[in-house]
Amino acid sequence: MQLEIMPKKKRLSAGRVPLILFLCQMISALDVPLDSKLLEDLVQPPTITQQSPKDYIVDPRENIVIQCEAKGKPPPSFSWTRNGTHFDIDKDPLVTMKAGSGTLIINIMGEGKAETYEGVYQCTARNERGAAISNNIVVRPSRSPLWTKEKLEPITLRSGQSLVLPCRPPIGLPPAIIFWMDNSFQRLPQSERVSQGLNGDLYFSNVLPEDSREDYICYARFNHTQTIQQKQPISVKVVLVDELNDTIAANLSDTEVYGAKSSRERPPTFLTPQGNASNKEELRGNVLSLECIAEGLPTPIIYWIKEDGTLPINRTFYRNFQKTLQITQVSEADSGKYQCIAKNALGVIHHTISVTVKAAPYWIMAPQNLVLSPGEDGALICRASGNPKPRISWLSNGVPIEIAPDDPSRKINGDTIIFSSVQERSSAVYQCNASNEYGYLLGNAFVNVLAEPPRILTSENTLYQVIANRPALLDCAFFGSPLPTIEWFKGTKGSALREDTYVLHENGTLEIPVAQKDSTGTYTCVARNTLGMARNEVHLEIKDPTRIIKQPEYAVVQRGRTVSFDCQVKHDHTLIPTVIWLKDNGELPSDGRFTVDKDQLVVADVSDSDGGTYTCVANTTLDDVSASAVLSVVAPTPTPAPIYDVPNPPFDLELTDQLDKSVQLSWTPGDANNSPITNSFYLGYNDSIRDQGIATHSFIHPSSSDTNVQLKLSPYVNYSFRVMAENSLGRSFRPTRLTVFAKAAEPDKNPMTVEGLGSEPDNLVITWQPLNGFESNGPGLQYKVSWRQKDGDDEWTSVVVANVSKYIVSGTPTFVPYLIKVQALNDVGFAPEPAVVMGHSGEDLPMVAPGNVHVTVVNSTLAEVHWDPVPPKSVRGHLQGYRIYYWTDQNSSKRNRRHIEKKILTFQGSKTHGMLPGLEPFSHYTLNVRVVNGKGEGPASPDRVFHTPEGEVPSAPSSLKIVNPTLDSLTLEWDPPSHPNGILTEYTLKYQPINSTHELGPLVDLKIPANKTRWTLKNLNFSTRYKFYFYAQTSAGSGSQITEEAVTTVDEAGILPPDVGAGKVYLFQAVNPRISKLTVAAAETYANISWEYEGPEHVNFYVEYGVAGSKEEWRKEIVNGSRSFFGLKGLMPGTAYKVRVGAEGDSGFVSSEDVFETGPAMASRQVDIATQGWFIGLMCAVALLILILLIVCFIRRNKGGKYPVKEKEDAHPDPEIQPMKEDDGTFGEYSDAEDHKPLKKGSRTPSDRTVKKEDSDDSLVDYGEGVNGQFNEDGSFIGQYSGKKEKEPAEGNESSEAPSPVNAMNSFV
Repeated sequence: MQLEIMPKKKRLSAGRVPLILFLCQMISALDVPLDSKLLEDLVQPPTITQQSPKDYIVDPRENIVIQCEAKGKPPPSFSWTRNGTHFDIDKDPLVTMKAGSGTLIINIMGEGKAETYEGVYQCTARNERGAAISNNIVVRPSRSPLWTKEKLEPITLRSGQSLVLPCRPPIGLPPAIIFWMDNSFQRLPQSERVSQGLNGDLYFSNVLPEDSREDYICYARFNHTQTIQQKQPISVKVVLVDELNDTIAANLSDTEVYGAKSSRERPPTFLTPQGNASNKEELRGNVLSLECIAEGLPTPIIYWIKEDGTLPINRTFYRNFQKTLQITQVSEADSGKYQCIAKNALGVIHHTISVTVKAAPYWIMAPQNLVLSPGEDGALICRASGNPKPRISWLSNGVPIEIAPDDPSRKINGDTIIFSSVQERSSAVYQCNASNEYGYLLGNAFVNVLAEPPRILTSENTLYQVIANRPALLDCAFFGSPLPTIEWFKGTKGSALREDTYVLHENGTLEIPVAQKDSTGTYTCVARNTLGMARNEVHLEIKDPTRIIKQPEYAVVQRGRTVSFDCQVKHDHTLIPTVIWLKDNGELPSDGRFTVDKDQLVVADVSDSDGGTYTCVANTTLDDVSASAVLSVVAPTPTPAPIYDVPNPPFDLELTDQLDKSVQLSWTPGDANNSPITNSFYLGYNDSIRDQGIATHSFIHPSSSDTNVQLKLSPYVNYSFRVMAENSLGRSFRPTRLTVFAKAAEPDKNPMTVEGLGSEPDNLVITWQPLNGFESNGPGLQYKVSWRQKDGDDEWTSVVVANVSKYIVSGTPTFVPYLIKVQALNDVGFAPEPAVVMGHSGEDLPMVAPGNVHVTVVNSTLAEVHWDPVPPKSVRGHLQGYRIYYWTDQNSSKRNRRHIEKKILTFQGSKTHGMLPGLEPFSHYTLNVRVVNGKGEGPASPDRVFHTPEGEVPSAPSSLKIVNPTLDSLTLEWDPPSHPNGILTEYTLKYQPINSTHELGPLVDLKIPANKTRWTLKNLNFSTRYKFYFYAQTSAGSGSQITEEAVTTVDEAGILPPDVGAGKVYLFQAVNPRISKLTVAAAETYANISWEYEGPEHVNFYVEYGVAGSKEEWRKEIVNGSRSFFGLKGLMPGTAYKVRVGAEGDSGFVSSEDVFETGPAMASRQVDIATQGWFIGLMCAVALLILILLIVCFIRRNKGGKYPVKEKEDAHPDPEIQPMKEDDGTFGEYSDAEDHKPLKKGSRTPSDRTVKKEDSDDSLVDYGEGVNGQFNEDGSFIGQYSGKKEKEPAEGNESSEAPSPVNAMNSFV
């Protein structure tokens, strides 16, 4: 749509800028009161200024007032429609229209009913320029219906159950506000456990006995009618489970007990919303409210997250104990999935709410009033957005534009109406309607075509008074159509004021950024358009600033004394200052002790309450200034000591004899405070205009008696001077400041570092170092850049640029010398004539290749190259030198010729020969030569081929391998030397056996033809290690050798030597030993590591391991011998480890890392010990031993006789121990029938039937004769007098524990 309008905009661009400026001025003029003459003459289409809301709910007990206010010239008339048809208010005696407006007043307080006037109303304001319409106003009376009567059964439920008390209020207009109270109109307390939902229901996550009451009442408040409706009370009784006996439970019906869920602790479940997911739709700009209420025991806690993003920080609020999430000013970006999480000690549940944000239409660019002159062009733009995208329709004077009267000056293009060459009859009010399923927008904008000559609205001869060095604003309010242009003049003659010194605002105001004394005078504002001209004069006076030249100073005074503060003010003689004193930023106490003279405040009979900050404020009609000092009150001293302090600052600073680049600064010295002022005054100034910030400069005035100094000034600098006195105690505080603005002047110097270089073959880039802020000497700093060819007769070409440090001259010949100069200038004038420098236009690649290239081979590694220089003109740039490309095509059959590595040597300047060092002997080389300038390389010369002779001895063969070992033969394979350096004549192979003690045998020398790469040695000894020495030869001699070792295979009938593996061939390469195929077999706490090794024997290995991903150092384990496996123990279950294997020694190497993970710790590892074979065998052995002991004891008892304990019993009878009768199956003298029953102390065997150490100890107490089963040396029982208990039968897996000897001694006491 914009692309279609763009051509129009380009054609209208010349008038657009004044049109937009005029439109801004016009809107401002129509929005504020103008003078009476302008209001009388200016016509304006209607504009709706006030109207009732779209959804208008009225109180049925009061009169209905539907507002419609509008303005226009002439004043508009009003009419109404109701439900789409004309509303004739004259026929309804209850309806009147407010005088001078379109507001309707419907009198229903007498006899009418509000329901009668329900409907959709629309107001139209019309005058001769057009018609504006209001929104569709839907008028509805508010409703507050009564609650339907219902019988509510009492609710009885167990403690801990969940509960929902429904409210279900009647549907009113607007909706009611719900709250729960009791009979005493006290709000019911709410918490994380008890809360009210968005639907008004009362939710209990779990009930407690204190929730029992008979007056749960839901109230609905209808604010519009100020009425409250009440639901029937609900009775709730909560009982404990212990209070319900079987009889009560049998008599309770299903309806009497609320729910059947158990009152035990339980994980959360959602009361609302239901299920795992739900959807929510909200309109843009509204408050999004999401709710989750859960039940459970203990009470769940609610959390909220957004699955695909974060919650907006400043718009997110949690209500109702985090059960409600609210996001204000919701937008389309808030769409997404929100998740509420309910959690208690027994579980967590989630509910996902998918939120979709729709949008009623909203303005992107509302149509704006358009004021045009006859013949001008313009456009009305109406852009709105929404979800779904709104449809745009236009109306003209309240009528759909499709059926409105045709206007040839307008063209409709979607959301834009374009006007071309308008006339006064084109004036109208246009309405833009943007609508979708969620609402609509209606915007009125008028097109007012006016033809008015300029008028200046600012009063004539207005006097402006401004303080020096402050901005001055001179008003020139104007009006006209077409939009007038504004010019300002100073005095009766002279040119228009320029914007480089002054600021011309769009509203006509002239701003002088820093008003000086010479700014005083008469200024004339002139407004012009095609219909005429208007002018107005205003006057400007510059006043001196008000200054406090003697400020109050800090004072310390004793109680009862008198203190004074000075405040000497200097001001413009035409202004009358007012001086007031403040104490602690408030008025002085109304006390006779405070006396204010002209330049002084006196406080007599000072008390402690007088301490504080005293401020002197000097006011004029244009400015004010203040200074403060602190008063400290101290106790009186008998002999006050003199006060020594730094001197007071000089005051009454004044600037005189100001010239363009100098000024005289004078001052009055301050009090020396009992310490003589030294012969130094420190003067400083700073500049607050330059871009580089504030620069401060200080210097010493050598004489303390002088009170003035002549200062040099830089032009166009805002100076701030300060003067400080100094004595032996230091410098004065708070120096007095004075500012002055130095006038602008032409620059004193020109830019430095002027250069001319081309970046392209057809340009010249002129660069320079720009002047800094101080060097500009005035506003409007620019540079005059001039250039011409050095060898031509052309005139200087010049251009003036600003705010840059380079200029590009296009279309120049390639690499031509130019004369260049750069001169500074500003609004005042030019700097001195600049110096001329020489530069060159851009370079291009050289055109010609060097000729007559020939090569002289010096030796096998060095060659000399000669060539003829190219013509200077063909270089087309600065000659940087010649570049030689050379390469060898040796072994080109084995490599891709396109990837031959070329070497480069560059020879600076105009040299015509060069040496090529580092060549390979006996090689074929190709080279070419190119000339180089600043742009790059030129074409290459024809390739020249040369050969290097044979040189030094060859390098070692590239590789040597021993393959196919047999009992008596070995086969050698090799690759030729990578650098033969000549023609190979033969290979030499030397070898010798090595016995088991590593002693070398006789050396065999063998010559092999140069064309061979494989050779088999026969008639060797079986199972013997050989060492080989192999090298190549040329005519220059023998090359470097390569060594290798190998072993022939074992004889099938023989026995292997101890250092030779069965059936294997060991290769002992001097380089590249390696460890490969690292494998790991991991268990819960250990891992077996294995690997394969290739390389020399007798290598000591080590294993390093650590936790994967950690930064801890590797743990190292040494492998005994040369084994290729190792077991790691003590690992942590379920942990990832990294491992590698390495070799000790100087040629140490390591394998690649591997990562493995140990198995998880399994509960089944805690094996029941009673099921283990070793334990069963042990128990059988113990049982057999005990059986043998029982037999021995039984035999001894049958032999008769008494134990010594029996004699002691006869001598010291114990009443607690009575002999048992024979018929009880016991011996008469002493019964040990119960001796087999040890004291039961509870089971010591765990439930998993594992046996602890103390339980497995063998003890005679289980099978011996006595309670404790321990013997003294004389055979008596230690526990002979201990008490006895009846043995209880064993239960389950329990077993009795025998008391230890210590326990037996304790029981003996």
